[in-house]
Amino acid sequence: MRGKGRGLGIAAVVVGLLGVVLGLGGAGFARYQYGGSVVSSESMKPRYGPGDRVVYERVDGSEVRRGDIVVFTAPDRYGFDDLVMERVIAVGGDRVTCCTRTGADARVTVNGRPLQEPYVKGGDAFGGFVEYDVRVPEGRVFLLGDYRANARDSRAFLSDHGGTLPVSAVRGRVIDGYTVPVVLGTSMILGLVLALTGAGLGIAAFVVRRQARAAVPPPPPWAVRS
Repeated sequence: MRGKGRGLGIAAVVVGLLGVVLGLGGAGFARYQYGGSVVSSESMKPRYGPGDRVVYERVDGSEVRRGDIVVFTAPDRYGFDDLVMERVIAVGGDRVTCCTRTGADARVTVNGRPLQEPYVKGGDAFGGFVEYDVRVPEGRVFLLGDYRANARDSRAFLSDHGGTLPVSAVRGRVIDGYTVPVVLGTSMILGLVLALTGAGLGIAAFVVRRQARAAVPPPPPWAVRS
């Protein structure tokens, strides 16, 4: 009985500590590396609409690439500190122009190459805004919404560095799918289960030890010295 109680006690410590490390580690990593936001405008339709929840990976703005959907803050432009979500069309050193062709055949070009943009709403890459021809400075990005006819993006600020935004304003890159959140969530849940299991084993070890002590018979009277 005593050996069993000792084994349960050791198992309780090991399993409990593993659960705490796994749970807190997963929670800490998720909070440090990822964030969440709720879409508040129609600028990224049809992919994302108002009320949709998105998960983003916290990255340095210098890591984003053409085609990435990013969240950023630009209070000097929008008048609020909340996150704004748009798509990176061009990065430092690129030349972005709009538009070649007209109507439904209009295309944004980057370094002279027309972009294929199946994600734009209604296939309207122009959106009825003024035409532009911007050389993106190093350390900045040119951003557009997917709903070109209803997005207040870089085109609305062409007088300010060609509408480009400093990469330091970028807070994260939106993640497609829910694989990472599910894995992290599973890790935290498993950590909680292991921690509770460790607590249960600890209680069981305590009970076994009490039973073992109760089962030991008292010494015979003759063995008790006066």
